[in-house]
Amino acid sequence: MAASLVVLAVLAYLVRGSGRSSIVRAVIVGSVLMAAVAAIGLIYCRIYRNAWFWNERFWLPHNVTWADLADPAPGVEYPKAGHLLSALPLALGIFAVRIFFERCIAGPCASILQIQTELTRRAQPNAVLEKVFTSITKSPDSRHLEGLSKQLDWDVRKVQRWFRQRRNQDKPSTRTKFCESMWRFTFYLCIFTYGIRFLWQSPWMWDTRQCWYNYPYQVLTSGLYYYYVTELAFYWSLMFSQFIDIKRKDFLIMFVHHLATISLISFSYVNNMLRVGSLVMCVHDASDFLLELANYAKYQRLCDFLFVVFGMIFFGTRLIIFPFWILNTTLFESWEIIGPYPSWWLFNILLLVLQVLHVIWSYLIARIAFKAIMRGKVSKDDRSDIESSSEEETEMTPKERLKMASPRGENGTNGHFGSKPWSQNHNNW
Repeated sequence: MAASLVVLAVLAYLVRGSGRSSIVRAVIVGSVLMAAVAAIGLIYCRIYRNAWFWNERFWLPHNVTWADLADPAPGVEYPKAGHLLSALPLALGIFAVRIFFERCIAGPCASILQIQTELTRRAQPNAVLEKVFTSITKSPDSRHLEGLSKQLDWDVRKVQRWFRQRRNQDKPSTRTKFCESMWRFTFYLCIFTYGIRFLWQSPWMWDTRQCWYNYPYQVLTSGLYYYYVTELAFYWSLMFSQFIDIKRKDFLIMFVHHLATISLISFSYVNNMLRVGSLVMCVHDASDFLLELANYAKYQRLCDFLFVVFGMIFFGTRLIIFPFWILNTTLFESWEIIGPYPSWWLFNILLLVLQVLHVIWSYLIARIAFKAIMRGKVSKDDRSDIESSSEEETEMTPKERLKMASPRGENGTNGHFGSKPWSQNHNNW
């Protein structure tokens, strides 16, 4: 309860200069997040006490029971499902840190880089069109457009332009997107640095067979616990904040992705597959910070260079290291040392599905790279949430077009600031 009040206080403090409505919004958001955390905690508790769910024949190797793991020797601790509950309040704390970071660190950095909030053309107030926009459709088809054109005695192009302006009116500013991306870059870089530093001193990084010796009687170290719980809390915070973040076209896909990531981390923790799980997390963190950095590289050459480095690391970790190092140990070395059992099959099926996704994502990145070679620069992501204004420009006068033009792209950058970056938020591909 005290932690929840602290989070609410931080939220209210960080928006103190934005008026009473922002404070109310922060309190509402904080309350909703705490309610979500409480609900998830209750679900965890219900599952934790469900004897059918924790069937030993599913979770553990043959001739091993939960009683064998219940009373370890003094000073020895094994992973327990109850440990995962600590990730929920930590997720709230990470969310509060993120708000502080975006406001007090990323915001000033955006000002230094001269990334400003764009002045978007607001749609002309119209009660009829607003009702259609909010309750029926935000992108009316030709039949709706013609009907509204007759009802308002407007030209169809004018109605079309109103809906485009109204949609863009709700789009987040480049500054907001920059702050979000800078937060993710900072976290990914920090967690990857911690992970590689921790694993560098761990024997199972150099000999993956160490992941299975004496399994499942492997001691839970503090470093491994902090690594796992922090990663889990971060993805919980992403899942919570997704509902108040920039609305993406791939909202549902990313929601399912976060849910699958949380499930896989939780599953490997409860099953005491933390050693191989830490390798999986480190491999996936290796390229994420480069992805976020390249999103807002100010100069085209730097952006292209970071994209090349990101692509090389992504292909190397997802198509070489993951299948030939990690899948090799989970499928073959573990079979030889501990043998298969039901949860072992499930864990490997999930990892194989993840590898299929790696292949699909690698193809998409290769396609972007091919387009970049053909065009001479990295192209915009096909999923961009900034709509084309070509129709509007056709109706501008030559003087207006000249005023809007910029030889270096929007905001005086390479053009990436003005639209959703080519690789926006794959979030731990």
